[in-house]
Amino acid sequence: MKNIYQVRHCARFIKRRRVVVTGLGVVTPLGRGTETVWQNLLRGDCGIVRLQGDEYSKLPCKIAGLIPAENDNVLINALSKSNLKSMAPATCLALVATSEALADAKWLPTSDKEKEATGVALGMGMIDLKDVCDTNSALSLGYNKVSPFFVPRILPNMAAGHISIKYGFRGPNHSVSTACATGAHSIGDAFRFIRNGDADVMVCGGAEACISPLAIAGFCRLRALSTSFNDEPTKASRPFDKLREGFVMGEGAAVLVLEEHEHALHRNAKMYAEILGYGLSGDASHITSPREDGSGAILSMSRALRDGNIHKQEITYINAHATSTPVGDGIESTAIKNLFKSHSNNVFISSTKGAHGHLLGAAGNLEAVFTILGCHHGVMPPTINLDDPIDDCNYVVKVPRKWEVEKRVALKNSFGFGGTNATLCIGQI
Repeated sequence: MKNIYQVRHCARFIKRRRVVVTGLGVVTPLGRGTETVWQNLLRGDCGIVRLQGDEYSKLPCKIAGLIPAENDNVLINALSKSNLKSMAPATCLALVATSEALADAKWLPTSDKEKEATGVALGMGMIDLKDVCDTNSALSLGYNKVSPFFVPRILPNMAAGHISIKYGFRGPNHSVSTACATGAHSIGDAFRFIRNGDADVMVCGGAEACISPLAIAGFCRLRALSTSFNDEPTKASRPFDKLREGFVMGEGAAVLVLEEHEHALHRNAKMYAEILGYGLSGDASHITSPREDGSGAILSMSRALRDGNIHKQEITYINAHATSTPVGDGIESTAIKNLFKSHSNNVFISSTKGAHGHLLGAAGNLEAVFTILGCHHGVMPPTINLDDPIDDCNYVVKVPRKWEVEKRVALKNSFGFGGTNATLCIGQI
């Protein structure tokens, strides 16, 4: 006879609603526009460049993944002085990515019912420290020099707020700020909102635009950044490579439209992939380093599998968090091998951060987009700069790999300072 817990556990799975991805929008160091960025990634391009300006000349790290906005009228208009008076750069980027994602999903609701069933879950990992420095300098000149928009600009939830206000979305309005796991947590939370019936459609993801001398200096003092490739920026971010020495900061935004499956079917929406499960864990160990045994990552991945009712043997690709740090990459690799054991020989792994750097709070969502596109197109994106792998895992090295299995199912890992971990389970629709 089943106990009460077993009955409730089974009922929970019966009542769950399926959640699919119907829209994508991205702004990255590899360019703007999902198809453009995807093709640049598969071609092995890199968006990491040398930072210009005297303020960076005395810093150990002089490189970053910057969005190429100079010849892009959409980004130039989005990042105009008038917009930046009231919004942080990250919010401006989020609005650009959201516009693309909603157009891609063909979801611009007009009725109150549809708007009330559409929510937003979007966050950022860090505020713009340059804004804080500039405002503090303005205060020294007088109280009236402080912008009335200063506080709204630095609130991490304002990107979600502006999106909701612009489109009239009155479903859940939610913002996550969990360091480098922000984007993945945002997608996972949005997934649960839909699965649990709080919304039919969710706009979700993350945005980050915090590259500044103070931010670079701060991460350098943590000894977290790459410092030996200032003259060869495109070679600096090298996940899982023996010469890796630190991550490279990046900026951008990636926004997904998630939708309840029957809702998407009813309006004949295009479906890229399905979100199958979501797992979370805490390392409870150290403010910047994961547990050496990888137990936090193992918990996160295993909980995502359990949440999606997916067996380990069904996973054939993992889009890793791997940021190109000496400690983190090896621990994640060890965690994957310890969790999947003999099946790890059938699991391919890549990290796309070699191409675009580490977008902090916008990393997990951007890389989830790449995982979703991989499921949709049947191709695994490459890990560039992987010349000498740290171990014998099945890495997707330098060039894309065809994903030829009966049913494509992947995990997407994201880990953040403070020991916060998130894993998404994503499957072919």
